[in-house]
Amino acid sequence: MVLDVSVSEFSSWKEVMDAQPLTASSQTSLPRALTKFTTHPEVGCIIVLRRAQVVGIVTRQDVLKLIAKRTDWARLRLSKVMTRPVITVVSSELSTIESLLEQFECHQISYLPVLDEQSGLKGVISHKRLLMASNYQNTEVILKRKHQRAQIFADITLKIRQSLQLKEILQTSVEEVQKLLNADRVLIYKVLPDGTGKATSEAVKDSYPAVLGMTFPEEVFPTDYQQLYAKGRVHAITDVHDPEAGVAECLVEFTERWDIKSKLIVPIVYPLTPKQTKVDKSNHQDLWGLLIAHQCESPRRWTDFELELMQQLAAQISIALSQGQMLEYLEERVKLRTAELTETNKALYQEIQERKQIEIALRQSEEQIRLITNNLPVLIAYVDAQQCYRFNNQAYNSWLGQDPTDLYGNPIKAFKDPDYYETIRPHIEAALSGNQVTYESELIFKDGYIHSMSVSYIPHLELTEQGQAIINGFFSLTTDISDRKAIERMKDEFIAVVSHELRTPLTSLHGSLKLIATGRLGHLSEEGQQMLAVADESTDRLVRLVNNVLDLQRIESGEVTMDNCTCNAADLAEQAVEAMQPIAQQHDIEIHTLLEPLLIWADPDYIVQTLTNLIGNAIKFSAPNKTILLSLQSHSIAPKLPNGSTKPSLSDLEAALFCVRDHGQGIPSDNLESIFERFQQVDSSDSRKKGGTGLGLAICRKIIEQHGGTIWAESQIGIGSSFYFTVPLSKDQVLKTL
Repeated sequence: MVLDVSVSEFSSWKEVMDAQPLTASSQTSLPRALTKFTTHPEVGCIIVLRRAQVVGIVTRQDVLKLIAKRTDWARLRLSKVMTRPVITVVSSELSTIESLLEQFECHQISYLPVLDEQSGLKGVISHKRLLMASNYQNTEVILKRKHQRAQIFADITLKIRQSLQLKEILQTSVEEVQKLLNADRVLIYKVLPDGTGKATSEAVKDSYPAVLGMTFPEEVFPTDYQQLYAKGRVHAITDVHDPEAGVAECLVEFTERWDIKSKLIVPIVYPLTPKQTKVDKSNHQDLWGLLIAHQCESPRRWTDFELELMQQLAAQISIALSQGQMLEYLEERVKLRTAELTETNKALYQEIQERKQIEIALRQSEEQIRLITNNLPVLIAYVDAQQCYRFNNQAYNSWLGQDPTDLYGNPIKAFKDPDYYETIRPHIEAALSGNQVTYESELIFKDGYIHSMSVSYIPHLELTEQGQAIINGFFSLTTDISDRKAIERMKDEFIAVVSHELRTPLTSLHGSLKLIATGRLGHLSEEGQQMLAVADESTDRLVRLVNNVLDLQRIESGEVTMDNCTCNAADLAEQAVEAMQPIAQQHDIEIHTLLEPLLIWADPDYIVQTLTNLIGNAIKFSAPNKTILLSLQSHSIAPKLPNGSTKPSLSDLEAALFCVRDHGQGIPSDNLESIFERFQQVDSSDSRKKGGTGLGLAICRKIIEQHGGTIWAESQIGIGSSFYFTVPLSKDQVLKTL
C-alpha cells in the first residue's frame, strides 16, 4: 500500500484503497514475510489468505515486535503471528470517506480489508492514508477521544488483569463498568448447561433490588436467543416498553419486577480451556454468558462509545476467564506433573541401564546381520534411487574381486560393462518404479569362468503419513545357479537318451498289440480283450509321451530349424480344422472358423501342429454339443493379462493373432502360466481321464517362441478358455497393410 501524502482531497473511498495489497498463505514462514516487507518498504501489512478467503492480517509492527521478543521467530509461520478474526467490510456497504473513518474509529484498527460480494479480497485501506487524503478537520479531536477511551479501557483492563481469582475478576468488572457508565445496575449472567442461568456478579445502586445469586428459568433466555448471542449479537434497548424494541411481552413483564427501563446486552464467549486449545483448533466458541447494563430510573439511549466499550470489556472478561481457568488447570497439572516426575525419577536410572543394554544388543545384532550377509553364498547389495551402491556384502569381493568399500556410493554403471548394463537397465528401472524383478543373467567371476546367475530386485518402499509409497531404492540378491543349470542339462540329456532308447521297443510292442487286437493270431476271451485294450491304450499313450519328449528336447536343444516361408495363415488353419474334424465329430463338437486372409512368415508344418494341439485340447475339455471357435486376425495392440500386465508383441500391425476359444470347464487364474510348463495340468486326474501327456502346451510354446511370437491363455471358470499366439507377418503382408 503506497502512502501518497501529496493528495489532499478524494471524493470516493476507491481512490484511497490499495487494489494490489501484499498477500500470503497462513503457512508462509516469518522470514519470507519479512522478505516481502523488505522488498516493499512502502507496505504496512500482509493479508493472510486461505483458499482465497481472508483469515488474518499481519502488520510490519507485529513482525518487528515478535522478532525482538522471540529468538525462535525464524521457525514461526504466519498462522502463529497473524491477527484474527479480521475486521473486514464489503465494498457495497461503503459510500464515503466519512463512513470509512467511522469504521476505523469503531474498531480501533489501522488497516481495513475490503471484500467483494463473494468474500474475495478486493483491496486494503490504510487509516493513515485515509486521514491524510480526507484532510479531515477534526482529526485532532478524534485522536483525543480515541486516547481518552483507550485510557479508560486500559485502566479497567488493568484492574481486571491484576487478579487471577475468577470471582474477583468478575466482580471487579461489573463494579468498574457500573461506575464508568453510571448505570443503575450492571451484572454478569452465566448460562448454565441445563438452559437456565443466574447472576454471578452484580454492581447495583442501593435504591434498586439486587439479583445476585438468583437462578432464572430457561424462558427468560431461550435457546434461540442464546444462539443469536453466540454469533456475536449485541442488543441495545432504549425503552423496553417500545414495541419497536422487539422485546416479548413475557420479558417486558419480567423486567418490570426489577424496574428495568433500558438495557444493554453484550455476549461473553465461552473461553477455550487448555485441553480445548490442544484439541479444537477451530475458531468456534460457545456462549459463556452476558454482560448486562440496566437503566432503571428512566429510558436511556446508549451511545456507540458505550456499546463499543461494553464489547471490548466483554472480550477482556472472556480473556480473564481463560486466565482463571488456566490457573486452575495449571495448579492441577503441577500436582499431576509432580507425581509423574517423582515416579519418573525413580525409574530413570533403570531406564538408562535398559537403554544401554538395548544399544549393546543392537550393536551385537548389527554385527550378527553383517556376519551372516558376509558369509552367505549370495551377492547382496542395496542400491539407492540414484542407482548408487549403499551396501555390498563380502561375496562381491570373493566372487567378483570388487571391494565393497570401493563400490560404496558409486553408481552401478561404473562397475558394469556398457553392453551388460544396457541389458539390465530395464530391470533396474522397473525395480525403482516399485516392481519386484527376477531374471537370469551371466557373470564372469574373478576366476575367469562364466557363471549363470539368478538376480532378484526387491523395491524398498516407505509409506508417508498420507499413505503414499516412496521408493528409496531396492535390494539386489544374486544367486549362482550354474550347478542347477548343469543338472538341468544332464536331465535333458538323460531324458533324450531314455526316450530314444524306449521308442524302438515301444513301437514294436505297440505294433504287436495292434496285431493281436485284429484276431489274426487267435481270438481272446472277453476278459482278455479288455486287458488287451487297456495295454494297447497304455502303450499308445507311452508312444505319444516319448515322441513328445523327443520333440520338445530337439526344439530346446536347437536341433530343430524352422523352415520359414511365406504361407497363407488361413489355409493352415483350415488344414488343422480338417485334420481334427473326425475327433470333433466323435465328441459331438462343432468347429467354427473366423479367418482373415493373412500372409505369415513361418514353418507351415509346425504352425499346423500347434493349431491341432490347441484344437485337440479344446475338444478334450469341452462337453458334447458345444462349439469351438478358431479365429485369425491382424495383431496391432499387445493384449493384456488378467493381472493387468501387457504381453510382449512384435510391433503394431506386424503379427497375426490366432485364437482357439472353447466353452469348457475353464482354468483357474493361478494356473494360466504354469500350464505351459512340462508335465503341468490343471488337474492331475486329467492325464488319466483325457489321455494327455502334459507336454503339448510346452511344445506349442517352444514352437511359437522359435518363430519370435508369444503364446498365452485367458480363461473364466465355468465359461471357457481362449488360447492365443502370435506369428510374424511376411514382408509382403506388411507392405500390403501399409
